[in-house]
Amino acid sequence: MGPDDLDRRVSHETIDNGIDAMPRGELRKEIIASLRRAQSKRMPCSRGQDRRGQLPEAVSIHLRPPEANERAFPGHWEGDLLKGAANRSAVGVLVERSSRLVCSPKLKDATAASALEDFTAKPRKMPKPMRKTLTYDRGKEMARHPELTEATGIRVDFCDPRSPWQRGSCENRLRFHPNINGLLRQVLPKGTDLSVCSQEELDAIADRLNNRPRAIHGFYPPIAVDQAMLEKLTQASHSLQ
Repeated sequence: MGPDDLDRRVSHETIDNGIDAMPRGELRKEIIASLRRAQSKRMPCSRGQDRRGQLPEAVSIHLRPPEANERAFPGHWEGDLLKGAANRSAVGVLVERSSRLVCSPKLKDATAASALEDFTAKPRKMPKPMRKTLTYDRGKEMARHPELTEATGIRVDFCDPRSPWQRGSCENRLRFHPNINGLLRQVLPKGTDLSVCSQEELDAIADRLNNRPRAIHGFYPPIAVDQAMLEKLTQASHSLQ
């Protein structure tokens, strides 16, 4: 209704506040059911005390390079872990911040040893310009991050405790805004035994997301945006030689 009329646009915070201000009733239920994530409440900024302990040599997200914050150049990633039934299986999530390209490595389990092995394998197959930084939460599966950096050249930056929105591509607290974790959970719901998923199946899921048009890219898919960025970097490097 009036997409070209700037006076009729509102921010996502206004929409969220409007939903929260609605009285209980059928209309509110219908609106919440139509949201992408169908949540009656936004995820709180703080989720209680962080019991996961301290990670050795952790570099704060506040020291992340400016180019990673601005999403202007490829090679800066966000990472996370989707756990399966009873936390006995896990799937890794890697999202490139500028193009929103997705990789989903299969993990044997949620241990630091498995995360090191499987989060290392995928990036090592990527061209060097795509391996710059990885922003992760303070999960104990990333305890061996110095070894990951040594193996891949990717510097790991850690979010503040209880601050998942600092990895907004992986997850955010907006109920109607798409994030990669939410899109993956539509295919791999909570309580699923993820150990039965092969790497080929996970790659197929990632391919569907990478070829899905995204409004943030003018409805170009992430794979096309990523290829265009790499071509631009290649041309720039050739012009400097």
